[in-house]
Amino acid sequence: MLDGCAEVDDTQLGYRFRTTATVARLRRIARIVACLLRATPTRAEERTVQLADINVTVWSERIDDVHDQPVLIFSHGFHACATQSRFLMEALASAGYLILAPNHRDATCNGGHAHWLQQPQIGFWKPDNWNDTTFEDRGEDVRHVEEAARGDGRFRRADWLRLGLVGHSLGGYTMLALAGAWPQWKLELGGVKAVLALSPYSQPFIAHGNLEGLAVPVMYQGGTHDLGITPAIAKTEGVYDRSPEPKYLVVISKPGYLAWTDIGRAVFRKPIVDYSVAFLDRYVKGQPAVPLLTEAGLGISLFRHPPTP
Repeated sequence: MLDGCAEVDDTQLGYRFRTTATVARLRRIARIVACLLRATPTRAEERTVQLADINVTVWSERIDDVHDQPVLIFSHGFHACATQSRFLMEALASAGYLILAPNHRDATCNGGHAHWLQQPQIGFWKPDNWNDTTFEDRGEDVRHVEEAARGDGRFRRADWLRLGLVGHSLGGYTMLALAGAWPQWKLELGGVKAVLALSPYSQPFIAHGNLEGLAVPVMYQGGTHDLGITPAIAKTEGVYDRSPEPKYLVVISKPGYLAWTDIGRAVFRKPIVDYSVAFLDRYVKGQPAVPLLTEAGLGISLFRHPPTP
């Protein structure tokens, strides 16, 4: 929907803009805002609700008689917010999913009260110091939102036996932990069918975690310019290698860390959306696998998938 709106150079460290001049930045921001204002409508409807005293953004199709709708819970990155990846949430809602995205305590936008200068509980550069208490409040947020939504009449359309977990960066860490990478966090997984981990911060699980204990299929997405995260996933004996089957790794050529957010470059959105929908349709909806899940599409630098029969 927002193709051509964002032209941010999303290198992993420093979040540099292509041009450092203040005027150029302001002009670019103005173009992004203009694109957002004139963006064409989608089939997805967005609203904000309170669940368990947490602000939650909800996306779903603009159809009143939908029932037995598969559910996705999305966890945002550190100092981002529930609406950081609107382009992807709208695409997933248009594909038939009901999406719940909580604002975590570290959110700095969409009504979040954290501040950009606030430091993480433990530095991201010190993964060996992380443990199962690090950012455990995020896991509790997801748990409380799921429990509250299950008993809320506004979500009668939800099929809780078809639930997927989606997360970006620290949100990817959150969802991997809930799927078993921190055994103490593990959700009751009767309804959880898959984890979609988008440039997930996962280095702590190499040192201390239990990636072998992941209980559901997982797709890792990364980028060749995502220098702070993707190498730890793709390296020998890294996160991907230590995860059980079925598992997928999609490394897109040239995107950095911000490609999975609305301020990332729009050119990378098609492979992000296509592989995300294909994976979730296969494992959350239970549909037959499409060819995309066994082949590297255009712009894919590295693709790994489960053995084909």
